[in-house]
Amino acid sequence: MLKKFLASMCAATAMFAAAPASAVPVGLELVLLIDVSGSVDNAEYALQKNGYVQAIQNADVQNAILGSQGGAIAVTYVEWSGTSQQSQQVSWALIDSVAAANAFAASINSVTRAFSGTTAIQNAIRYGAGLFGTETGGIDNGFTSARQVMDVSGDGVCNDGTCSTAFGRDYALGLGVDTINGLAIGGASVTNYYNSSVVGGGGFVIDVANFNDFASAIQRKLIKEITNDVPEPVSLALLGVGLLGVAAARRRAAKG
Repeated sequence: MLKKFLASMCAATAMFAAAPASAVPVGLELVLLIDVSGSVDNAEYALQKNGYVQAIQNADVQNAILGSQGGAIAVTYVEWSGTSQQSQQVSWALIDSVAAANAFAASINSVTRAFSGTTAIQNAIRYGAGLFGTETGGIDNGFTSARQVMDVSGDGVCNDGTCSTAFGRDYALGLGVDTINGLAIGGASVTNYYNSSVVGGGGFVIDVANFNDFASAIQRKLIKEITNDVPEPVSLALLGVGLLGVAAARRRAAKG
């Protein structure tokens, strides 16, 4: 167990050392992918958006963030619908305090609906995979992390774009996304689709009957995502030592 952790710690330290000097190390980078296709009416959209706002403001979620690896996460909020309809509505943000969490929630609350089209979920997943930055071969997003997780919520199955999992889910996992989780809204058929074609990397699905249950479900989901694979206290201490070493190396390099 200890050998396995030390190996993972060394890998994480190497990752942070190789990252751009400006990158902020966090335990988790989280992409929130929210379905705003035509099957989601305006009232349901409001319930869904408010569910995320309430979840990020929730004390249990905030405590999970502050108690997670490194005491911080980076998160971005994306709305999606048809083949080329994906919008990063709230850019990457660091949540390392209650104030930062509440500010991110306020940013979500201020957005207006981006789309209302078809359901191209695999295109959305492929888009989300590119947002993690250097970890998945993309442009630096300002953060580097031990885990990259995608959180997909929606009320329907793929009916537009390229619906092959090889194009979306499998592509994302192949790039290096660690886990894709799902929140399926509306019944067994949606839940079954999410289980077979959306989640990956050991991910999970939480299902809810309707949008009225969304807020409490997303709170449970976020806590589970944030606290997954958190090292034991001694492991956190060792990780802290490793990160201090990385910071010192960067300072020496800057002076040279």
